Amino acid sequence: MPDLRKPVVAGQFYPSGLKELNKQIESFIDKKVTASDYLACMLPHAGYIYSGQVAAKTVSRVIIKDKIILIGPNHTGNGVPFSVQTEGIWQTPLGEIKIDTDLAEGLLARSKYLKKDSDAHIYEHSLEVELPFLQYFNKNFQIVPLCILSDDTLVLKEIGESIAATVKELHLESQVLVVASSDMTHYEPEAMANKKDKEAIAAILNLDAEKLTEKVQGLNITMCGYAPVLVMLAYVKALGAKKGELVSYQTSGDVTGDKESVVGYAGITIS
Repeated sequence: MPDLRKPVVAGQFYPSGLKELNKQIESFIDKKVTASDYLACMLPHAGYIYSGQVAAKTVSRVIIKDKIILIGPNHTGNGVPFSVQTEGIWQTPLGEIKIDTDLAEGLLARSKYLKKDSDAHIYEHSLEVELPFLQYFNKNFQIVPLCILSDDTLVLKEIGESIAATVKELHLESQVLVVASSDMTHYEPEAMANKKDKEAIAAILNLDAEKLTEKVQGLNITMCGYAPVLVMLAYVKALGAKKGELVSYQTSGDVTGDKESVVGYAGITIS
């Protein structure tokens, strides 16, 4: 029996019951849109009451492919800086998801920085919370989970390009979706969060990793998934992506009414 990663934030970030979780996702999704083919998307990863609507609106527009490379930030500090889990099963209330071992091993063989590691993933929520949204639309995909602890831009660029090279080598361009997990500005007044996040989002939509780095560092934007997004941008550029599109942006203040200290959430697609 492969290693089973049980959910660690079910009942906290999202409902732990199957019916309740399905009902909440159903209330968030955009039923008026038709899903299209994208290379990648960026989704937020907060509690569903705060960021679930942004995530669901974005996923509603995306064809959920059978192979998903999930890239998230490491909030716990556990494991290696550039962690790939290569085998096992992840469980959510909506079912079990296998890790695509062949693709994961391919990434390890291509990149000199990615390392085989499960410790970074055991208690990390940034990838787990994306899975039920993806499962709602596709029950049969496999994943490769990547957890990033470093913000070394040159290394992140190499990792993104090595993922693209692996996907090309295995002729999987049409079968892989990359999902970068990130929230935006943390715990600032809403007006300031909106201003800062607008700058970061513009750089992402232009597929400009250098500009994103400049804005995040220069404006001190507390974007927790900045590193995963840099990996995603290197990946999509290597595969010839043309544009990004902002699907939805909101803050926690839209839910709580507290505009003095908010977290920003953005949903972006890239084709």
